[in-house]
Amino acid sequence: MYESVLIKMISRNIYKVVLNSIMLFVFLMLLIPSTAAQQIKATATLDSSAIKIGQQVKLQLSIQYRVDNGKRIEIIWPQIEDTLRKEIEVVNQSKIDTLIDKNDPYLFTQSRTLTLTSFDSGYWAIPPFKFFAGDTNGVFTDALLMEVTTIAVDTTQAIKDIKAPFEDTYSWLDWLKDNMYVIWVSIGALMTLLILLFIIKYTRKVKPPMVIVEVPKIPAHIIAFEKLEKLKMESLWQEGKLKLYHSKLTDIIREYIENRFKIQAQEQTTEEILFGFRNVSIDEESRTKLKQTLLLADLVKFAKEEPMPGENERSLAYSFDFINGTKREEEEENIKNPSKD
Repeated sequence: MYESVLIKMISRNIYKVVLNSIMLFVFLMLLIPSTAAQQIKATATLDSSAIKIGQQVKLQLSIQYRVDNGKRIEIIWPQIEDTLRKEIEVVNQSKIDTLIDKNDPYLFTQSRTLTLTSFDSGYWAIPPFKFFAGDTNGVFTDALLMEVTTIAVDTTQAIKDIKAPFEDTYSWLDWLKDNMYVIWVSIGALMTLLILLFIIKYTRKVKPPMVIVEVPKIPAHIIAFEKLEKLKMESLWQEGKLKLYHSKLTDIIREYIENRFKIQAQEQTTEEILFGFRNVSIDEESRTKLKQTLLLADLVKFAKEEPMPGENERSLAYSFDFINGTKREEEEENIKNPSKD
């Protein structure tokens, strides 16, 4: 019987010890955030609690916190708009400054200054500012009260008109005094410009007149003859390059027609070129040789015709004959005997 009573007493004591230990642990866990919160302090102070309407006042916000063992604490400042309330306007906000305590290198203070004003008379409460710091749920400043008073008006005095503006007796002499620096700079620039113009006018060398020597233009038939001779020396059709041979041959003839008769032969077909010669005064033999040369070249280029060797040579000879029969003799005379005018 005594043993059972003793066991019950021991069990009851063990239960109390465990329960007290749990309660102590919970209390310590609740105490840690409150201790951290005590290390973070936010303040808001006005340099004057009473201003006249339209005047400005400084509001200093600051938050103080400790950083132990290199632990970083993130500080989130409250978002401040253009007004704290509809009666109080924020004129300016300074940057956030961070200071370290001289006696305690782990104690930091962040601060910024707000410039406030008000155009409504009365007593206006400035609500607390909320900071977020570290693991806390928020640190608040104290609320503030600002008094805005109006300008006292003596109602016993008669109402007076607004004073007229003073007349400004500003003369041209005053203008000269105010702009003397600009005047001297302008005079100096003008003198410098005149000196430079004088130097350029009386010191530059007179250049002799440029002599332009006119080179007589090479007649179209001479250019064409040179290109035909070069084509002949290339021996293209002898090497089986029939299409290239007839293409170059007709290009030379088309270029000659453009330079000699001003017909856009480079961009025209054979039919269009022959049609363009309907009003050109040339002999019938030259017209026939031109037609046969161009038509044979079209057959080679587009119908894959393979002319006989005699036909290839005849196209070259017809080209010489056509150019020789339609050339301008007077142009060749001008090349041989240029004017001395």
